[in-house]
Amino acid sequence: MLEMRAARAEDIDRVMEVYAAAQDYMIASGNPTQWRRAYPTRELIETDVAFGRCRVLTEDGVIRAVAAICDGEDPAYPGIVGKWLNDEPYITIHRIASDGKCRGVFRFVADECKRLCDNVRVDTHENNRRMRENIAACGFVHCGTVFMADGSPRLAFHWSREYEGKNRNI
Repeated sequence: MLEMRAARAEDIDRVMEVYAAAQDYMIASGNPTQWRRAYPTRELIETDVAFGRCRVLTEDGVIRAVAAICDGEDPAYPGIVGKWLNDEPYITIHRIASDGKCRGVFRFVADECKRLCDNVRVDTHENNRRMRENIAACGFVHCGTVFMADGSPRLAFHWSREYEGKNRNI
């Protein structure tokens, strides 16, 4: 059974191993450009840990997955080409990855985020087919495209308690 907790400094080496496994999977499954073997950097993960954004998912005490749960406005999201479901406060799921040894990681993180906040956003690379499937299966609505700091596009999704279970065209 998965459990989620805040990452600690002593977890960083294992967190980087999880990201390396996810990078290998992404490259092998037709998504070689989203993270390559360069993202996220150790420095970014250290910052996530220091600011309390990094969460690890453990199974029998072993770190199997990781995600950044960010509160507050994401710098890329105001420039969406499209329209968010609403303009209410939200949390964002970023940098979610698994070592490949457990299932249901995105659903677990999404459910935890939905418990914490009435609005949850996430974005992913167009080539990340598996993540797009997971996002849709968890009730997120495709709202448009956002652009990262380097200009690269990401598909943007939003779940809102207000719209849960309703069909909504943007």
